[in-house]
Amino acid sequence: MSSDSTPLQSSAVINEAVQTLRDGGLVAFPTETVYGLGADATNPMAIKKVFVTKGRPSNHPLIVHLAAPEKFDQAQVDWVAVLAPWVRDISEDALKLINAFWPGPLTLVFKKNKSVLGEITGGQDTVAIRAPAHPIAQELLRKFKGGVVAPSANRFGKVSPTSAADVRSEFEGELGLMVLDGGDCEVGIESTIIDLSSGDHPVLLRPGVITPKEILAKTGIQVYLAGEELKEGDALPRVSGSLKAHYAPTTPLRLYPPGRVLDTLSEFPDIKSRVAVAVWGSESSLGEDGHPSVHFEEVEMPSDSGAFASRLYRSLRDLDQQGWDLILFPEPPAGEEWDGVRDRLQRACFGSGPSSSSHDSN
Repeated sequence: MSSDSTPLQSSAVINEAVQTLRDGGLVAFPTETVYGLGADATNPMAIKKVFVTKGRPSNHPLIVHLAAPEKFDQAQVDWVAVLAPWVRDISEDALKLINAFWPGPLTLVFKKNKSVLGEITGGQDTVAIRAPAHPIAQELLRKFKGGVVAPSANRFGKVSPTSAADVRSEFEGELGLMVLDGGDCEVGIESTIIDLSSGDHPVLLRPGVITPKEILAKTGIQVYLAGEELKEGDALPRVSGSLKAHYAPTTPLRLYPPGRVLDTLSEFPDIKSRVAVAVWGSESSLGEDGHPSVHFEEVEMPSDSGAFASRLYRSLRDLDQQGWDLILFPEPPAGEEWDGVRDRLQRACFGSGPSSSSHDSN
């Protein structure tokens, strides 16, 4: 595995990464959400390497990452030309969403161009596209001059990586994988996914930091939740992050309601004695009254949804490596700004535990 420990990659390193992609190799690179495991989206053998390296089910679709035009000016960008090789039926709503949120953590699902490989789409007639905002991702994509598939750079069933060190840890000993170091990911959870292929209205397929409320405020577009606008017989496309078990640590992970850490702990009598408890920064110490045999360690988490999302995977990874018997996280508050975090935590809980390697990760 080749890598560079300098957070800001030189032009020569980016050029080497571009050549690696052109030669059918894999390049792990930073985005604002998580690190992606990149391959040429037009090369079937390179795409197969992504599935094999991750241990990802071959019918699980991939997101294609595209470069925003170098001189980004909303009024002048011809996004139709950028998307034309990949999608058809680009609606007015699609262009509004793109102009408002690209480059950024928003993935859009379109009816695919007939030339798009079935290996990318899981055999569906749709394709998911996004333009990441991270400067290294954008430079790589611009110089590559093509689409790059890039699911999260972690093995099947693991927590998504938010640093180059996470990627190296996941793929230690993996020959031929180049890792670009762009520092820690700012957003920290995967992109919001909106379906534009299934009907008259955009539908939320995966929550993220860009919420339906923000989309409505910035574009006037109403995003519906899955199921709200489906006609009988309709089906939404499969997308990354839609399986029940994802993002899972090996250590059992559970959520606790406000003020009920000890009640939650009592539900798991088979758990031994070492428990890591994530708490809101404003909470007082839990104490160990009533459970003298249990050793707690508190980990403070931010009460702001964006800051919490940014820290989530980092915290899960660190705690997973520390040998705890159980990890407890607080249930996120109500409100759609927390929906992305809630979604990731619920899927991580379902997939967590020693058998989590049998579950899927995006």
